[in-house]
Amino acid sequence: MSEKHIVVHGAIVKCKFSVEPKLDKLKVKTHKKHYANDKDASKKLIATDKEVGQTLEKHTFGKCKKQPMGNDYLPCQAVITKWSGFYENITLSNKGKILVEDSKGTCPMGAPDCIEITKHGQVAEPSEQNFMNANVDVQNLINPIIDMRAFQNELNGISEVEK
Repeated sequence: MSEKHIVVHGAIVKCKFSVEPKLDKLKVKTHKKHYANDKDASKKLIATDKEVGQTLEKHTFGKCKKQPMGNDYLPCQAVITKWSGFYENITLSNKGKILVEDSKGTCPMGAPDCIEITKHGQVAEPSEQNFMNANVDVQNLINPIIDMRAFQNELNGISEVEK
């Protein structure tokens, strides 16, 4: 799984057959147990290949090029029938395999692998440990307004008077 991000609840997906490229968000509905990129373990459920059916927030990508109707197109009814390109080496409690950022979904109206993940849904959340491990000299060069050494001392509970 080198250099691939795990897909989580809220990932952004798109269909290559959408007339006006509309995006939708993936909703994880198959489990409530496995989280990634969420320090409180309450928002970012890991997406698996079991996220099939109507598992998108809006259930549509706009108008579908695969459904022409006169001079226009019928609206998309996004239903994912299967996923490909998932990570094979781990199985979660829902018997699902973890989706990664280059996994693709299939819709019965489109073709295999017509639904792509454009954003995996993970967001960097720096923790206290990240600040404690930061190189003070580098951080002060990047952002000279903040005294990183004083900030680290504050996190350690050391006041300016004690130094």
